[in-house]
Amino acid sequence: RASLPLAALSQVLRLERSRRTAVVFPLQKLERYLAPGTDTAPFRLFQPGLAALQRAEALFRSDRGHPIDYVSSAVRMDHAPPPALPEVCFIGRSNVGKSSLIRALFSLAPEVEVRVSKTPGHTKKMNFFKVGKYFTLVDMPGYGYRAPQDFVEMVEAYLQERHNLKRTFLLVDGVVGLQKTDHIAVEMLEEFGIPYVMVLTKIDRASRGLLLKNVLGIQEFVKESTQGCFPQLFLVSSVEFSGVHLLRCFVAHVTGNLPTVEAS
Repeated sequence: RASLPLAALSQVLRLERSRRTAVVFPLQKLERYLAPGTDTAPFRLFQPGLAALQRAEALFRSDRGHPIDYVSSAVRMDHAPPPALPEVCFIGRSNVGKSSLIRALFSLAPEVEVRVSKTPGHTKKMNFFKVGKYFTLVDMPGYGYRAPQDFVEMVEAYLQERHNLKRTFLLVDGVVGLQKTDHIAVEMLEEFGIPYVMVLTKIDRASRGLLLKNVLGIQEFVKESTQGCFPQLFLVSSVEFSGVHLLRCFVAHVTGNLPTVEAS
């Protein structure tokens, strides 16, 4: 993990200001390139201060009194661990970078093994990770290319039955934007009334113009066509750690592990 220099907030804080903002708040970095009169409210809905970011990082940093563990995998709901803690799940198309992002979130707990495959569709089961006594994070199988045959049954059952689920994170490739399979996932979340948030991955691979085009297009789609989606997009790069600290903070927030005043 020595190759991850910006995994910890203390390392990010040593950067000069504009670079620091770009790492912690990558969406804000795009604001200056917006046309005059563009609504910037969805760019700053969740803007935590330093204390909240540090509190969230502490949750994702393992130690003897705060273990972060892979718990189990399940292909059916009756194999899932008991729903004892607040829970978040990550879903997205195969090869969207889901496992890479989860590994980046858990980079301060190097003993946690999140398998990242070069082969799309590697995750065939629901993988449960327990973050101390605070919450559980679930890595769901990818949909689309090489998705497991029982994907729909598995995911639908999970979304409908998991009453401790606090937020679903729908990952969208920041280079290609929303695809047909993503729209199907959105329709499923909307139909079930599941609160969710969209996360744009691989932003280090997209030019600024392409990224801005995709962000504005998706924001318009969220505003016009969704009810359960949080209006602010989260932009992340698992390679450069852009947006990872903010996403940790949002996970801590939606699982009830941040004082409200810190997350406003």
